[in-house]
Amino acid sequence: MTDHERGRASTVRRWLASWPLARQLTGDDPSARAGAAKSTRSAQLRARTADADAVVKSVCPFCAVGCGQNVYVKDGRVVHIEGDPDSPISRGRLCPRGSSSLQLTTGPQRVTKVRYRPAHGSDWEDLDLDTAMDMIADRVLESRRAGWQWEVDGERVRRTMGFASLGGATLDNEENYLIKKLFTALGAIQIENQARI
Repeated sequence: MTDHERGRASTVRRWLASWPLARQLTGDDPSARAGAAKSTRSAQLRARTADADAVVKSVCPFCAVGCGQNVYVKDGRVVHIEGDPDSPISRGRLCPRGSSSLQLTTGPQRVTKVRYRPAHGSDWEDLDLDTAMDMIADRVLESRRAGWQWEVDGERVRRTMGFASLGGATLDNEENYLIKKLFTALGAIQIENQARI
């Protein structure tokens, strides 16, 4: 064998040895859970989340399962979302829809203004948040007043039948507690949560 052939064979051996599969089969990591799974570039790679300023725990906004999410924030903006390994529900896993949560929060199609279409109107209007909140409060109070019952069949009930609450399944216990307290204080008796349906 010539020097050129030996050099070429050595290069091929080094190249094959750099493959994770070759390291897995020939090394002491046959299950590929440690060094065998790392490529030669692994030392140069950095996680997308390494530069995040904060990690915020959240719940996936899509379905009724309530999978936990870690939301990574940098400079006040969401930069990455992944499954929360501490969540007893999902144990760090997200379905394809939950994995797309970043697009939901940062996508260009996301509506970031309050949109309102008046009764019998055909066009949407932009409202500032304070105006929209005042409109909601006025309508809640008006519905409460219109549906208020002091007595029913001679019994004192002190309730309103003017509105009800059906909470979404992605609400956590604390949010459900606050909603229940608010609607009970307003006199509503029809308070339900989607998770129980």
